[in-house]
Amino acid sequence: MLELIVARPRPGDREVLEDGELSLRDGLVGDGWRSRRSARTSDGSPHPDMQLNLMNARVIALLAQTKRRWPLAGDQLFVDLDLSADHVPPGTRLAIGTAVIEVTNQPHTGCGKFVERFGVDAMTLVNSELGRRLRLRGVNAKVVEPGRIRVGDLTRKLHVG
Repeated sequence: MLELIVARPRPGDREVLEDGELSLRDGLVGDGWRSRRSARTSDGSPHPDMQLNLMNARVIALLAQTKRRWPLAGDQLFVDLDLSADHVPPGTRLAIGTAVIEVTNQPHTGCGKFVERFGVDAMTLVNSELGRRLRLRGVNAKVVEPGRIRVGDLTRKLHVG
C-alpha cells in the first residue's frame, strides 16, 4: 500500500500530497527531480534511473518515530512492501494507482542529510550488509507507464522485466 507521497520541489522543501501524477518526463509531477544534478551521469544531468525513490513505510516509521518526520528521509513514495533485492530485483515493475514504475539497478544509500536527520545508528543499520540486502534505505525507480497515484493505493508487484 502507498502510505505517503512527498514532492521535493526545491532542495530542503517537502510537500506532502494526498495524490499525485507520475509522468515519464518528470517522475512525480511537482517534484524537483529534473532540476537535480547527478554525479552518476557523464554530463551531470538528472539520472533517468533515479527518477523516484521508494522507502519501506515500516522502516521509516521505526527510524523517524513519527509520521510527521517521514518526509525528512527525502524519498517521494513510502510503501508497505518488501523492497528487498530478493523480492523486487532490478527490472521489477510495480503498479501503483494507474501508474507503473520499474525498480532500477541504481543503489539507494543514505547521505549526510540522512545522518543529520536520523542519526549514525540509522545509517549504520540501513547500510549494513543485511540492511543493503533488505534495501532498508529503499530503492530507485523510474516511471514506465504514467498515471495517477493516491495515498492508500495498493502497490502490486507485476513482474520482473
